[in-house]
Amino acid sequence: MGKLTVVGIGPGNYENMTVRADEALRACQVIVGYSVYVDLVRERYPDKEFFTTPMTKETDRCRMALERAREGASVAMVCSGDSGIYGMAGLLYQLRGEAEEPEIEVVPGLTAACSGAALLGAPLTHDFAVVSLSDRLTDWETIERRLTAAAEADLSLVLYNPASRARPDYLKRACGILLRVLPGDRPCGVARNIGRNGEGYELMDLSALENFDADMFCTVFVGNSQTRVIGGRLVTPRGYRDV
Repeated sequence: MGKLTVVGIGPGNYENMTVRADEALRACQVIVGYSVYVDLVRERYPDKEFFTTPMTKETDRCRMALERAREGASVAMVCSGDSGIYGMAGLLYQLRGEAEEPEIEVVPGLTAACSGAALLGAPLTHDFAVVSLSDRLTDWETIERRLTAAAEADLSLVLYNPASRARPDYLKRACGILLRVLPGDRPCGVARNIGRNGEGYELMDLSALENFDADMFCTVFVGNSQTRVIGGRLVTPRGYRDV
């Protein structure tokens, strides 16, 4: 019986991959993952056996990884960002069920909330919430309730999957929900292509964010009532008394 390691590879560049993640990928025999994520590591680990599936084939991908591990291979399932935050770790545990084999090890990675926040400045210094705007696995009514609750609780907010070809207006819809509670001048920011070619960021207020042309490579940040722009960076103070 082999072993299955779920590896968070961070935003995509080697510099933002943890030492533990690199060691796991060097040690494995087989690398499995969504084709886009596998392509991010393929050149660095050329001696591995690679298996990929397209988007929406997550269950097939996980079953494949489990089967190769049951056959005795040392398998790594790669996930962009963190292996557990919107990653495959949970699904792999679900599919393995109550069985004890193959062994599963979860290796964390740098999720977009962290790497995007660093690019923008320090917008998550205090309490925050993370919400995905993809309704492929979560109904929109639930997403709307979570957005409203985060806004009413005065949490800084990170929005994953703000738009795609199938969901071009979801960020606009989300901003409309937030604007029922939050002022239009609330500071916001967008990080794009984090750790990859074309990396960059933009700052704007919530009213401008409503019409921002986002895509699936963007991570969106909405500040809380204390967030402000300092030196061209988005900053949420934590409330230290001597500042």
